[in-house]
Amino acid sequence: MNKRLLTEVDGAGGAGECQLMQAVTAPQPAKEPLPDSARAWLRLAATMLISTIGGVGMWSVVVVLPAVQVEFAVPRAEASLPFTLAMIGIAVGGVVMGRLLDRAGILVPLIVGALSLCLGYLGAASAGSLTVFALAHALIGFGSSVTFGPLMADISTWFVRRRGVAVTLCSAGNYFAGALWPPLVQQSIAHYGWRATHAGIGVCCGVGMVLIGVIALRWRAPAALVHATDAASKGSPATFGLSAAALQTLLALASVCCCVAMSMPQVHIVAYCGDLGYGVARGADMLALMMVFGIFGRIGSGFIADRIGGLPTLMLGSALQGVALFLYLLYDGLASLYVISAVFGLFQGGIVPSYAIIVREYFPAKDAGTRIGVILMASLFGMALGGWMSGYIFDLTGSYRAAFFNGLVFNALNGAMVLWLLLRRVSRIAYA
Repeated sequence: MNKRLLTEVDGAGGAGECQLMQAVTAPQPAKEPLPDSARAWLRLAATMLISTIGGVGMWSVVVVLPAVQVEFAVPRAEASLPFTLAMIGIAVGGVVMGRLLDRAGILVPLIVGALSLCLGYLGAASAGSLTVFALAHALIGFGSSVTFGPLMADISTWFVRRRGVAVTLCSAGNYFAGALWPPLVQQSIAHYGWRATHAGIGVCCGVGMVLIGVIALRWRAPAALVHATDAASKGSPATFGLSAAALQTLLALASVCCCVAMSMPQVHIVAYCGDLGYGVARGADMLALMMVFGIFGRIGSGFIADRIGGLPTLMLGSALQGVALFLYLLYDGLASLYVISAVFGLFQGGIVPSYAIIVREYFPAKDAGTRIGVILMASLFGMALGGWMSGYIFDLTGSYRAAFFNGLVFNALNGAMVLWLLLRRVSRIAYA
């Protein structure tokens, strides 16, 4: 058993490997799972399914935006408010659910999240004003938060050698949701109206998430397994010459910037296509295509992160996202937008889960849920800010061109911060 575990983490290197050797030389209960075991992969499959179901909270509001704008007769910026509040709900919920995870395991926050999603969608379905509709989306976002950061933090304690792949596969559930839900929501709205559609989503999420969680995720990772995953870390905040609070703050600021840039196509592609005369259905198809290619980008980034680490992977994703945003400025033909949306999804897919991988590489597992929650909260504030900002810029200028340029500026700020961390780590290693 011990030889197998040491083989699994071959390449972790240095002091981390020595600590891991000490951790596994003591006798272990026969039934305790090893890192990267079959039980871990089955758990990963369940988390991906939950993430796919509950991830609807981020995407349904994007598709319903034009219908809500017409229903309540408001300008584009005000119609974007429900998305902003949903992102705030996900951001705050990620921290709350992360703390619950660290204290009680994943099942408790999962049940809380499922109930919140159900109540939020039922409230949105009966909303008589944009204000009520937007507030319901704050509850929807709070519930949906459990399907992102907390699930990634939980699954990261079950893997060592393939941690990057596991975390990105888990986070890909959010993109599976983005690929699956927008076309379904669009068709349901066309046939049954947006109110009936929201009520149906609420019941689906509430029942499905609780059922899968009780069946597959009721066990917590054994202490020996958690210690083994900690021993395979790449270092600590001191590796950068920073305190834990300073490193976390810098990562949070970087995540705000990258997600302001990311939100422009994700939040407004449906409305953008409507404005260009292609129709909102084309925009929903592009969003789904973006998410499909985002899945490949996320999974691919996991393999890359397992080889070069989370921080270089984040730098790569940031640079490529900038390239894709620039292409939106150059081309707006129907075929071009389909291609660019696919490229954008591929390039930016691995950015957000890279932050979770970095946290697990430089912080201990005992507070991973809270730390990942805080950084993802910052990223979702960035999505909320970017979604509103793009709508506001559109209202001022009458087009999305300036909004795409705004995304490029924020993307450059993100790249500068990540590059600084990379150079600081390299220089400290060189002079150590």
